[in-house]
Amino acid sequence: MVNIIITGSKGRMGQMLVACAANHPELRIAGQIDQGDDLRSILASGDVVIDFSSHTATPAIAALCAEHKKAMVIGTTGHSKEDRSLVTRHSSRIPMVWSSNFSTGVNALFWLARKAAEILGPGFDLEIVEMHHRLKRDAPSGTARTLAEILAEVRHQQLEQVLRHGRAGIVGQRPAEEIGLHSVRGGDVVGDHTVIFAGLGERVELTHRASSRETFANGALRAAQWVVRQPPGLYDMQQVLGLK
Repeated sequence: MVNIIITGSKGRMGQMLVACAANHPELRIAGQIDQGDDLRSILASGDVVIDFSSHTATPAIAALCAEHKKAMVIGTTGHSKEDRSLVTRHSSRIPMVWSSNFSTGVNALFWLARKAAEILGPGFDLEIVEMHHRLKRDAPSGTARTLAEILAEVRHQQLEQVLRHGRAGIVGQRPAEEIGLHSVRGGDVVGDHTVIFAGLGERVELTHRASSRETFANGALRAAQWVVRQPPGLYDMQQVLGLK
């Protein structure tokens, strides 16, 4: 039995985690906290903390987990480089799974995007389009950012030097090395992501559409069960699924 503690339990993902955990007999919810609650008071009862709170809260949660030797699964997005560094330094003391998306399908998309970029080569222009519900606070989505990082890595590029967020006005000819990234917000869309490989005379598009947060919650619960058996280190969902 793996005892889990959920941070951000009153949010959309937190509530879905609670609902889905009931379908996993090998897991037990040992605690639920949200803004204003004291994680320290219940941390001893858990084996792993699943964090879907806020990017501003993650560094403090990670420090507390490291202090008490509790594994972590991190699903929050929107962190600055400084915040990410504050969190990941604790992976020398505890195992962490940090993923921008816990969906099995999205992680297959990550793998496919890498392979497509390798096969198609530099002759194809790269664009990413993502859409989420109107309440999402950060843009681009963490998943879209991960896709852009994968594409830049395949092309041996520094992402910040080639990334283009939208276009307006007389922008001139599109540079071949550019990676376009476009965020759309509206309605109750759970999460759509498309990677476009646009060549001369042909185009390849890879798309994932999520219709329920249940897929993310079940993936995070799977990661929680996996991470408690790992040595200290920083892991991602690709490793949980055995894709790398």
